[in-house]
Amino acid sequence: MEPSEYQLLEAAQAGDRRALERLLSAHAPLVSRFAARMCRNPADAEEVAQETLIAAVRTLPNFRADSSVSTWLYTIARSFCIKQRRRGRTVRRADTSFDDPNAPASSQLADEKPRPDAHLADREMGAAIEHAVASLAPMYRDVLILRDMEGLSAAEVAQTLGVRVDAVKSRLHRARLAVRDQLAPLLAMPDDLPALPGQCPDVLENYSRHMEGDIRPETCAAMEAHLAQCPRCQGRCDSLRRTLVLCKSSPGPAVSPSTQQLVRLALQRALTQ
Repeated sequence: MEPSEYQLLEAAQAGDRRALERLLSAHAPLVSRFAARMCRNPADAEEVAQETLIAAVRTLPNFRADSSVSTWLYTIARSFCIKQRRRGRTVRRADTSFDDPNAPASSQLADEKPRPDAHLADREMGAAIEHAVASLAPMYRDVLILRDMEGLSAAEVAQTLGVRVDAVKSRLHRARLAVRDQLAPLLAMPDDLPALPGQCPDVLENYSRHMEGDIRPETCAAMEAHLAQCPRCQGRCDSLRRTLVLCKSSPGPAVSPSTQQLVRLALQRALTQ
């Protein structure tokens, strides 16, 4: 039977280097992907991933396991990303894709009919998502990546960022709506549907809050009743729902085999020191 993560952690903290290697090697791809999403630049992401695993080896004895190993590693990685930002080395190119520094992000994705090259369509949509996320200010981009792309809970995001849960949720709602606004024209969902007479409620904010369990049952019931009669608001909610599905399923920037190899070598060096 394969040892659990907790068993590997316990053995590693007791001095078992093989357990430590297995534990961090299992999380190395996650760290590399997260660094790529946060840094937006391959060279910086490569450096952050290596520094994160080296720091994890050095600080493991102080890890109290009051969070998951992945959350702990996210926290370390984010601290190195912040240092990169402060040094002004991270290149933020909202108008380019990660894979090809000379290729513009797609802005012609309105037609979602089956295409002869489905892989190309997937790459174009992925580029559009990366473009939308990259355009967010760091404080909003961080929470969206951690919550909607990496799948951490709001409490885990708060722990990683060192902020309150309510601050995480407030930033998350704004980030979701900003990404939705950029992707909505590309999702082949009409935005000119008829609305009910009078002023519509803020259904997008309410829908995002509903996903976090933050609206009262009566508010939820009122929103559902409105959506049943207002095609425009229903379409807006559908576009937000689709946006979040795309964020969750996005593979993120590609991590090259050479980068993966460098990260593995950095881990091996740290383990032998």
